[in-house]
Amino acid sequence: MLEIIDLVLVNSTKINEHGNRASEIVKGMLMHSRGDSGEFQDTDLNRLADEYFHLAFHGMRAEHKDFNTEMLAEYDENMGFVKVVPQDISRVIINIVNNACFAVYEKSKKEPPGAYKPQIKIKTRRINDKAMIYVWENGNGYSENIIEKICSPFFTTKPTGKGTGLGLSISHDIITQTHKGKLDIKSNSGEFSEFIITLPV
Repeated sequence: MLEIIDLVLVNSTKINEHGNRASEIVKGMLMHSRGDSGEFQDTDLNRLADEYFHLAFHGMRAEHKDFNTEMLAEYDENMGFVKVVPQDISRVIINIVNNACFAVYEKSKKEPPGAYKPQIKIKTRRINDKAMIYVWENGNGYSENIIEKICSPFFTTKPTGKGTGLGLSISHDIITQTHKGKLDIKSNSGEFSEFIITLPV
């Protein structure tokens, strides 16, 4: 009888986990398919980037108590205000930084104590008529064939149940379609990854 109760409890936990994952996928698909975005507003891009850079870090710390990384920021004083949809750009930043946190956390668990110093950096630059946001981390990096697919819907490098594969796809659409910008990825497998957001000013 106790074995049956244990089995029911285990199965109900799995059902709950899969239900939550399905819910996240559906929410992501709805966001992905929406035609309309919020309104474009003059936005302090440095302040927005800094707020969501640290929000992602604290979110990861709340989920994984042993998570820690050096967070470095360098903001261009000449950035000024940029006309963007702030809730969309904040979503892109938090998603990319979340992925960076996950990458350095996974690498830190595999390295010997003291052998690896996790770092995540955010940097902004105003270059003529372009606003640039760079997010760099020294996690495990991506191979070229992964980079080619990484923004495809439902593609994820995370373990099963850890990611929906929609975050970067939605981020790519927000940058390239809504804001007519670019999202570039540089990486060396085993060394680092850098996401570069380019927004027209």
